[in-house]
Amino acid sequence: MKSPEEIHQELRHRILNLSGVTERQNAGIHEDAFFVGRTMFMHIHPESFRGCEIHIRLPKSVQERVLAQGKAHPHRWAPEAGYVTFLVDDAKNLEPAMELIRMSHQHFAAKPNVLRAEHELK
Repeated sequence: MKSPEEIHQELRHRILNLSGVTERQNAGIHEDAFFVGRTMFMHIHPESFRGCEIHIRLPKSVQERVLAQGKAHPHRWAPEAGYVTFLVDDAKNLEPAMELIRMSHQHFAAKPNVLRAEHELK
C-alpha cells in the first residue's frame, strides 16, 4: 500500500510526463500547479486531510458530463470556470484521476491561443 506522499509523487510524475506540461510550486494559492504554456489546467492540494485533492479545469460541456456521470465532484470555489474536484486517496484512484487530467490537458494543449512558455518559443 502506497503512502499519501508516494501517491502524491506518482501523480506529479504522471502529470509531468504529459507533453508540454510544466509545474510551478506555490503558484498563487495552489501548492502544485500544472501548466500548458502559460495556462494553468489543474492543481493539487496534496495535504488535504482526505488525500490528494485535485482540481481540474475542463471545458463546460465536458465538466457537465463528468459531473453527471459521477466521475468528479463540483469545485467549491470556481465551478463556473470549468473546475471539478477529484480525490486521490488510494493508488487505485490514480488512473481515473489521470483520465480527467488527460481530458483537460488535451483541451488546453490544442487551443491555438494558449501562450507558450518562454522556453517553448526559443
